[in-house]
Amino acid sequence: MKDPDNMLLQQAWSPEFLSTANIESVQTEYEVLHLMRQCATHFGFSHFLVSRFPANEQQRFAERLIVSNWPADLVRKYDAMNLFHLSRLAIETGMTKLPVQGDSSLLAPSDWENGQAGEAIALAESHGLAASTAFLLHSTTSDPYLMAFSGTQAPLARRELTDLHFAALQLFECLEKTFVAATASREKLSSREVECLRWAAAGKSSDEIAIILGISAYTVSSYFKSATRKLKAVNRMQAIAIALRLRLI
Repeated sequence: MKDPDNMLLQQAWSPEFLSTANIESVQTEYEVLHLMRQCATHFGFSHFLVSRFPANEQQRFAERLIVSNWPADLVRKYDAMNLFHLSRLAIETGMTKLPVQGDSSLLAPSDWENGQAGEAIALAESHGLAASTAFLLHSTTSDPYLMAFSGTQAPLARRELTDLHFAALQLFECLEKTFVAATASREKLSSREVECLRWAAAGKSSDEIAIILGISAYTVSSYFKSATRKLKAVNRMQAIAIALRLRLI
């Protein structure tokens, strides 16, 4: 397997930095993470993320994240605000197929009367997310995703923005390939495991799920443990995120 850190060093930079050969060699999210880090660095960004597009408030920000280099503290605090689906980043990106650029207020609610707007802006700026460039991307099954690059630099010029947009499409194609590989390599979840994950994604606790399914809380816990193992996740939250991404629930 090629060293993802050296992929971009083996050729001169251009919008085609992810050639067909490179795309075919990418098999894991780990490789995509490195490629995105290289891309972000080239364009002067410090942070990046790819997430499933926020459709509602039921699924939190952390559960939607797929690939990201955001610090854990930033993810945790922004997740606690439960603002992602209300943010300018989500709303403005969801209204156009063109790139969206903006300042730290992109992470804040589009409704400035929301009392958390100032808190979200302060959080973004404290972690160096003073400016962001984002794209709405769709998988081959038409599922919407959001890719964003953030940092402290001035907005990109048109040529740079065009190059970054093309790179984003190539990176997302690499990432979507890992979805297919992951689906094929993981064990099939049982119907009960799927039900438990689905109710948990809807915000239900283990005790509530036990009542809904007519089983004990201990049994619910055992289903979560087996589902987490099958999905190769480290905890319940990650298992839910993986199952959602793979369209298992």
